[in-house]
Amino acid sequence: MTLVSNYTMVTEFILLGLTSDSELQIMLFVIFTLIYLITVLGNIGISVLICTDTHLRTPMYFLLCNLACIDLCYSTSVTPKMLDNFLLTRNVISFTGCAVQQFCFSVFVTSECLLLGVMAYDRYVAICNPLLYPVIINQRTCGNLLCATYVVSTINASAQASLTFSLSFCRSNIIDHFFCDFPPLLKLSCSDTSTNEVVIFVLATCLGMGSCGIIISSYCHIISTILMIPSVKGRYKTFSTCASHFTVVTLFFGTIFIMYLHPASSSSMTQNKIVSLFYTVVIPMLNPMIYSLRNQEVKRAFQKLIRTMIK
Repeated sequence: MTLVSNYTMVTEFILLGLTSDSELQIMLFVIFTLIYLITVLGNIGISVLICTDTHLRTPMYFLLCNLACIDLCYSTSVTPKMLDNFLLTRNVISFTGCAVQQFCFSVFVTSECLLLGVMAYDRYVAICNPLLYPVIINQRTCGNLLCATYVVSTINASAQASLTFSLSFCRSNIIDHFFCDFPPLLKLSCSDTSTNEVVIFVLATCLGMGSCGIIISSYCHIISTILMIPSVKGRYKTFSTCASHFTVVTLFFGTIFIMYLHPASSSSMTQNKIVSLFYTVVIPMLNPMIYSLRNQEVKRAFQKLIRTMIK
């Protein structure tokens, strides 16, 4: 810290992490290293399959490839530093490093939130308007939707990061978390954080509820269309194309809403860490598994790749 105008200004932060128990830290390091390796291999594997298999070069799999890249990026913005801290006595992150981590994490989490809405719209058009699908969901449409997703995510992350790191941090530099997230940082500031809290809540609500609204509306139409299919086998086959996406949406939005859209007084920091751990580390590992296990085309593409590698 440095002394400026009778205040001790923060130049670095100390992350308390998940636990101070050294034996437990070693065990957690091994567990989360394995989880991160699975995350990297799983998401890169999905991306490689989609890029190399001609049968998977469709809008749905193009969006899935982007989802895999986003999962890998937002896990990478948090997990390596968390693993590093398990092995260090003093878990320090610079002020700039904290700002960069928070910005990157916010960009990719917001991108995933919006992309899941885009993927729901893709499934809605495919099931409810199959004849118009090639016209409505084409390469240009996907490109425009993805561009809008990344632009909005960057603007959101820039607004939140600039508001957070323009505050004065002069009380303490100890963050009771395993990464630089908005809520614990606001607690450290000696400035008035009411504007930040309102802006973060409004942005999270608008983007989260907006994307969630698209998803709910899409699935209402999808379920209505599926129920009109006369055969049970036809209904099952049609809904199976949405099952993976629905599972991912439920896991992601469930944890995000628990974390950011609840009164601050209603949960402990330990609960926040557990919820944060789930959506920053576990979900990016689960997503490629969910899409691989539930999708016959991905399975066939994987088997084909394995056979090609063995020959």
